Amino acid sequence: MELLKFKTLLKSTLWGGNKIIQFKHLAVEQDNVGESWEISGVPGCETVVANGAYAGKKLNDLVAILKDKLVGKDNYERFGNEFPLLVKFIDAHQDLSIQVHPNDYIAKRQGKGHGKTEMWYLLDSDKDATLLCGLKQQITPSQYAEMVANDTIVDAIARYNVKEGDCFFIPAGRIHAIGPGSFLVEIQQTSDVTYRIYDYKRKDKDGNYRELHTKQAAECIDYNVSKNYRTGYTPAKNQGVSLVQCPYFCTAVYDLNEPMTLDYSELDSFVVLIGLKGEAKITDNEGNTVSFQAGESILVPATTKTLKVEGTIKFLETYV
Repeated sequence: MELLKFKTLLKSTLWGGNKIIQFKHLAVEQDNVGESWEISGVPGCETVVANGAYAGKKLNDLVAILKDKLVGKDNYERFGNEFPLLVKFIDAHQDLSIQVHPNDYIAKRQGKGHGKTEMWYLLDSDKDATLLCGLKQQITPSQYAEMVANDTIVDAIARYNVKEGDCFFIPAGRIHAIGPGSFLVEIQQTSDVTYRIYDYKRKDKDGNYRELHTKQAAECIDYNVSKNYRTGYTPAKNQGVSLVQCPYFCTAVYDLNEPMTLDYSELDSFVVLIGLKGEAKITDNEGNTVSFQAGESILVPATTKTLKVEGTIKFLETYV
């Protein structure tokens, strides 16, 4: 079972910037790239294996072939042939729309499949980068509708100045928006269900307002207020530092400047590694070796017992 890399799926957006192509060292020309889908099983947007014996295979087709050997026994029973995580790099040159995502129950009731719980980890962003996450004041559903209608909904949402290394967990139902200057990794459930609440009265390239989903969103919003929505953690060298643990994914950050062996012998899951800075060589217990650098993502099959990481590199590790 080889360590797998995938062909990048770049998406130009109304709000996209110019950081992703350079960060990933890609020899392509494309404007306003807002998203790089790294590992995706979303129907119609599946990423394709780039290396090894399975090169050219779409991710969900590979799950269908390898089953629990790729994703783990429990994951295969839970998700079948659909890969359960979507990993992206996101570069916001302008504000993204204010959004909310349904939970699994509401998504199924609305005929949308899975809900969407996600997290953000900030990369090297602009000095004045901001984002919105969570309600900062108590509002009712009727007040929500009024504030959307009179263009004041932004006033009810907590805004954060952000920098590299900041982390935010966004469970389904939490209102949020990525702000200008933010460059980040997004890890989420495999779902493309987004309810757009407010879009700053912007028009698309054809001069049309983008569709809003105010009514659907109202069913999903968590109206509870917290003092702080930023995820706190203490950075450390040469060890895994846990960021998020939830039913949909567990994520840690590693900042290595010496060799380290990662032990997955007791883990019944695939692992995704997402390069943030630096470069390394990775060797599994079967002797398979791949290079790994900032801007790359690697899918580690569930059969892998250990990984030796050699180099100076910072990366995220996530699994289900």
